[in-house]
Amino acid sequence: MNHPISTRRHHLWARAAVALATVGILSAGGLPQLQGTADAATKAMPCEQMFKLKGKPTDPGSLPWAKGDAVRPETDWDSYGFPNQRQAMDGLTLPDDPVERDKILDKLTLPYKKYPEGTPERVYATYKDYLSRNGNTDTKYGGFGNWLNEAYIEVYGRNPRGEAFHGKVVKDLGLLGPDWICEETVSVTDPDTGKTYQRRFDAVNHKTKEVLEVKSGGNHDSSQAPKDRAFLKDPKFKDYKLRYTFGQPQSEDTLKYTNGLKQLGGQGRVTTYEHVSTPETEFQPGKYTAQDTRNSIGRGSDVIRQSPATPGDMKRQLDRIRAADPEGMRVRGPGGVDFSTLELRYVGKPVKGQGLNYSFSANKVDESSGLGYGGRQKAELISDSFFTWLALTPEKFWVNLNPDQPDKIMDKTFGKTDAGRVLLQADLEMKHDYAKDMDPRTGVGKQLWDQLNAEHIPCTHGVRNWIVPKPAEVREQNGGLYILDAPLKVNSVPQEVNTPSPNGKCNLTDAQHKRVTALMDALIVPDIEKKVNTDPRYADLRAVYNARVAAEWIRQQDTQSPTDYHAVINSNRVADWPLRGTNASWTPEQTYRDYVKSFTQGDYSYPCEKAGRPGTCVMGGVDFSKSPKQNVTQAKFTAEHKHLPRTTDISVKAMTDDAENKALLALGGNTAAHTGTGGGPTPTPTPTPTHSGQPSTPPASPSPNPGPTGQGGRNQPGDPHAGGGLANTGTQIATVAAAALALLAAGAGLVWLRRRRNSLG
Repeated sequence: MNHPISTRRHHLWARAAVALATVGILSAGGLPQLQGTADAATKAMPCEQMFKLKGKPTDPGSLPWAKGDAVRPETDWDSYGFPNQRQAMDGLTLPDDPVERDKILDKLTLPYKKYPEGTPERVYATYKDYLSRNGNTDTKYGGFGNWLNEAYIEVYGRNPRGEAFHGKVVKDLGLLGPDWICEETVSVTDPDTGKTYQRRFDAVNHKTKEVLEVKSGGNHDSSQAPKDRAFLKDPKFKDYKLRYTFGQPQSEDTLKYTNGLKQLGGQGRVTTYEHVSTPETEFQPGKYTAQDTRNSIGRGSDVIRQSPATPGDMKRQLDRIRAADPEGMRVRGPGGVDFSTLELRYVGKPVKGQGLNYSFSANKVDESSGLGYGGRQKAELISDSFFTWLALTPEKFWVNLNPDQPDKIMDKTFGKTDAGRVLLQADLEMKHDYAKDMDPRTGVGKQLWDQLNAEHIPCTHGVRNWIVPKPAEVREQNGGLYILDAPLKVNSVPQEVNTPSPNGKCNLTDAQHKRVTALMDALIVPDIEKKVNTDPRYADLRAVYNARVAAEWIRQQDTQSPTDYHAVINSNRVADWPLRGTNASWTPEQTYRDYVKSFTQGDYSYPCEKAGRPGTCVMGGVDFSKSPKQNVTQAKFTAEHKHLPRTTDISVKAMTDDAENKALLALGGNTAAHTGTGGGPTPTPTPTPTHSGQPSTPPASPSPNPGPTGQGGRNQPGDPHAGGGLANTGTQIATVAAAALALLAAGAGLVWLRRRRNSLG
C-alpha cells in the first residue's frame, strides 16, 4: 500500500508538508493562446498579433490606471501557466564532497548542449561547465542544490513566465487594436546629462500617449532606472504617461523606486497597477522530480523546500538571487514568507491512491525583513504532528505538569514526538506567563493586587491553569475541509498541591476564594489567553493544533472508506515521526525539572511582606485541556470566505496571495507520488516502507488524573469520551470539539502569592 506521505525519516520533505509534500502533475490552466516567441519579443508589432488575440479594444478611460494607482479587485485574482520543463529535474542530487562529486562529473564531457534537455547528464554537464569557469569551485551558490534551484531551474523559467504574464495582461485588459504596439523601442535623451538611451517598453500607445512596463513579480529592473528617468525628462515625451503593471504586490525597494518616478514625472504621469495573478509552472514530472518520499509538485511546497535553515543562509540566498536578477523578473520566493507563522488551513478529499490536496497559510513579508528561513523545519513539525495525531490513539494526548506527579508527565509514546514536546513546552510557557502577570508592580498584576488590597484580601489561593481549544470553525465542502479558525482558551480553577511553595500557605474564607477567582478570571486569564492566540512563542502550539483538526477529520473519512492513511491510523507507531533536529535529545523530564524549579524557586522575585515582616515573594506557573461546539451556516461561509475556495485551489499549484487577507500567503500542493521515467547516473529513490497489517491494540495509558477536585464534566486523560473528534458536519460548517480531542490534558500546579493588607500598596 502506498501512502501519500511516506513514513521514512531520512526523506526530509515527507514531514515538511502534511500529507505534505510536493505535488502531483500540475494542470496549469494556462494561456495556450498567448504564446509569443523569442523572435516576436524583439520585434515591435501590434499586441494582438504578437499574442494571437482578437477582440474589441478597451476604452482608455476604463483601463485600471486611468484614474491613478490601482490594484486588481480580489474577485478577479487568478493564475496563469508558463512552461518550464526543467522543474522536472528538481529532485536531482550530487554529493557535496568534491572528490565524490567529480567521480560523477568526470564521466561527462563538454559542451553540455550535446546532452538532451531533460536528462541528468544535461544538468550535471551544465554544472560542470559552471565549475570549469570558476576554478572548479562553487563559492557563489555553495553547492549543487542551490545552483540547481536558483540558476538552472528558476532563471530558465523567467523569460517564459514574463512572456506569459505579458500576454495575460494584454488579454485581460484588452490592449488590442492597431494602436497598442508591443515590444516597441524608443530613443530617450536625458537633458541633464545629454545621454541617449534605447528604452524598450512592453506596450506603447502613441494615440493615448501611454507606455507600459509589465513585471510578473513585484520587482523593478534596476538597469532601466536611468532610462525611465530620461524618458520622463525628455521634452519630446512630456505628454506621455508611464504605466507600471506588476503581477504581485510591489516590494519595498520597488515602491521607493516608483514613488521616485512619480515625484520626477509630476502629477499623474506615472502610475502603478498590481494585476495580482499567480504563476503556475507547467511541466511533466518524471523520475528525477523531487520525490522526497511521496512528494507533491507545487510552487508552494517548492518554496518551503528551498527555505534555508538560518537567517545567514537566507541572506546569502537573497543576495545571490538579486545579483542574478537585475531585470527584476523574479517572483516572490522563500524570502517573502514568515515561516514561523505557517499553519495548515485546508486538506482535500483523501481519495485512495490519488493523494491529498493541502494548503498552508503564512504571513507575507518583504524580502528585506530578513525572514524566509526555517520553512522546512516548520512544515516538518506540522507534518510530523499530523501523523502523530493519526497514529496514536486519542487517550494518549495528554500532558501533565504537576509537582506532585513526576511519574505522570505525559504518555511515554507521545513523549517521543515533537507534537508532545510542543504541548508540554507550551504548557510550561503558559505557566511562566501567568506568573509574570501576577507581579503586583506593573500591568494587570498591579490592577489585581490593588483591588485585593482595597478589599483587604491578604493573598491568593493556588490555581490550576490549562489551555483548551475554543470551537474550531471548519467548513466541509466539496469533499475537503477548510480550517477557518482554531482559537485556544485559557481555563483557570482553584487547586492546591502538596509540594511546598516558598510563599507559604494562604488561608482564605470561601467568599474570599470566590472573589480572588473572579478577579483572576477578569484580569489575568484574558491577558494569558491573548498571548496564547497571538504571541510568536505559541506559534508552534497553534500550528500543531491545526494539524490535529485536520488529522481528526481524516480519521472520520477513513471510517467511511479506507484512505491511504488507513494503516497508520491507531497503529500507535510513531518511530517514523520522531523528535528531530535540535530537539532530538529532548525528554519530558527536562521540561518537568524546569517546571519544578519554577514552582519551588520562582521565575522571579520581588519585595513583599510575609507574616507582617519584609521578605521576598516568588512565582511559578501551571497547565491544559478541552472545548465546546458551535455551528456556522453555509451563508456565513459564503459571505465571509467567498474567495477562499479559489485561493485554496490556486495554492495547491503555486504560492499565492490570500484574497481575503492581504497580509497572508497561501501555499500548498498535493501529496500524490508522481510517476515518470528517466535515466542517468543517479539511482532511483529507495522505496519508502509503509505500515501493513492491522493496527495494534492500544496499550493502556497512565491515568494521571491531574484535574482539580470537583471539576465536574471534564474528561480526564484516559477517559474514553476524550477521544472525540470533529463533529459530523455534513455540508455545514461545524465546530471541532477539539478537546473532545483531549488536545492537552491536564496538569496541576500553584500560582499564588501571600500578601498583607496595604503591603506594597
